Amino acid sequence: MPTIVFLGAGSVVFTRQLLTDLLRFPDLPVLDIALHDIDADRLEVARLTAHNVARQLGRDVRVTASADRRAALAGADVVVNMIQVGGIAATRVDLELPARRGLLQTIGDTTGVGGVFRALRTFPVLTGTARDMRELCPDAWFLNYTNPMAMN
Repeated sequence: MPTIVFLGAGSVVFTRQLLTDLLRFPDLPVLDIALHDIDADRLEVARLTAHNVARQLGRDVRVTASADRRAALAGADVVVNMIQVGGIAATRVDLELPARRGLLQTIGDTTGVGGVFRALRTFPVLTGTARDMRELCPDAWFLNYTNPMAMN
């Protein structure tokens, strides 16, 4: 049973959409979905949502949830990264601080000053994830959906 890990699964809308797309492929075997987030409340909502999606699509899926990244990564085949380091509060700063200084950004979490802020917060977490993957799931594929993707 292939194991797919969602890092940042507390982003429930994205988790639901991605899981729905994934489970619509009828040729996929039974999957083991490991959800990870540092916010226990959002992680529980993601876990319930994943079970709901699987039930609605008639798919047999094993869903686990862990606030421990290393536990979630152990034995993974695919790791989907969709973390937001610092949450909404940090993203607000990424957008508002440059604007107060007259720097207009089309998309503040991917390019420009706001994107640099976000990247600098994200790099250490990605480095830790890579280190953990090297040890716990060295053959896993890593799919990055965390902005700024051009800098990560």
